[in-house]
Parts: sequence; C-alpha cells; structure tokens
Amino acid sequence: MAENGAFWLYDLKVETVLDGRTPVCRHVEGESFRVEGENLVFEVGTRISMYALAAVLPLLPAKQRDTSPHDWMSTDAEVACPDPHCGGRLRITRLEKRHFTHAETTGLPEARDTPYWQKQEPST
Repeated sequence: MAENGAFWLYDLKVETVLDGRTPVCRHVEGESFRVEGENLVFEVGTRISMYALAAVLPLLPAKQRDTSPHDWMSTDAEVACPDPHCGGRLRITRLEKRHFTHAETTGLPEARDTPYWQKQEPST
C-alpha cells in the first residue's frame, strides 16, 4: 500500500457471450454491466441470470486488482454459466483504473475518513 494509503482498482465490464450452444438460462449476447469500486452498475433494461451472476461474483474483486501477467486472473476472462448444458458465459474485461484510499473504504473506526461515495467528484 502506498504511504498515503492509496490504491487502484480496475473498473470492469461484464458482458454476456455465447459459445455456440443454445443457452438454457436467459443469456442475451452483448448485455452487460459494469463494476465500479464495489458497485454493480446496470443499464436500464439489462437483465443477467442470477445463477450466472452467482458464478461470477466471487471473481470480481480479484479481477479489479493488479495481478502478475502470468496469473490466470490476468489472462482468463470468461466464466461459464453454472448450468452444464447452457452455452452462456460472462466475459470480464478490465477497463480504466479508479483511485481509492484506505481511509475512504475501511470499516475500522479509528482509520475512517469520509466514504469514497460521499466525496465530491472533482470538476473538470
């Protein structure tokens, strides 16, 4: 961790892709959501199967962090729907990095500052 407690997380795009087999669950190729910090951001009308979402959720925090280029977390991008007969997958793509600090994100009372989501965005 940097001296000021700063760290970076990737924003992610999680997009439905099909592998050629007919999907069993509701998978519409191209539907997607973003991960920004701890938040899942869906466009109006986007729907993702809760079963596929349950399969991908545990991987998202690791995909947000820098990893070795040789780590599978850096190279493997698709997570299969947990139904073995389904052709749906979710592809995770790293986007831009977002800056956070420990004090903005910790639950430790003695180390807390204003939460990141309550801070003003810098104006450009």
